[in-house]
Amino acid sequence: MTIPLIILAAGASTRMGKPKQLLSYQGRSLIQHTVESAIASFCNPVIVVLGANAQQIRSQFNQDLVQIVENPHWNLGMSTSIRSGISALNHDSQNIEAAVITVCDQPYISAEIINNLISAYSATKKPIIASQYAETLGVPALFSRQFFPELLTLNEDTGAKYLIKKYRDLVLAVNFPLGAIDIDTPNDYQNLQANIKLSE
Repeated sequence: MTIPLIILAAGASTRMGKPKQLLSYQGRSLIQHTVESAIASFCNPVIVVLGANAQQIRSQFNQDLVQIVENPHWNLGMSTSIRSGISALNHDSQNIEAAVITVCDQPYISAEIINNLISAYSATKKPIIASQYAETLGVPALFSRQFFPELLTLNEDTGAKYLIKKYRDLVLAVNFPLGAIDIDTPNDYQNLQANIKLSE
């Protein structure tokens, strides 16, 4: 069973004011942390979709261990990065059963969180496995290959959550309470750093 993982890391971080992919987190950057978690998981291959600040960001991790896809239309919304990632998959391979889609600004992502999605899929064969946090369902999320054509037709700033809502009856939720924490603004980042200090 082959399940690739697609990391969406193409945004310009306009609310942060600087590339959030490069923010320091526990001795490395956020994108390094996400890539390392993905590589340590059951997923293979790991695809990183870059756009804004691509040259700076690609230097953050071992490019031999991931497949980098540059999305020239990143400024048109998250859907373009999802389409870029799904397009990079080998659709002729019958071994690809599903794909996990995640973002690079959830600091509490881990290989265990990713593997929980895959284990739930293996056990139940539900076609969508989504993370549950803050009374919502979102990424990281696993989509069986039956949804690849629809992921390729998402428009503008429509993300994977659109399909999770559309096919709610087909979704299995996996708890990831800390998935509610993502880093979009300087205040988000300050809160994260404060919480880390409190837990030390």
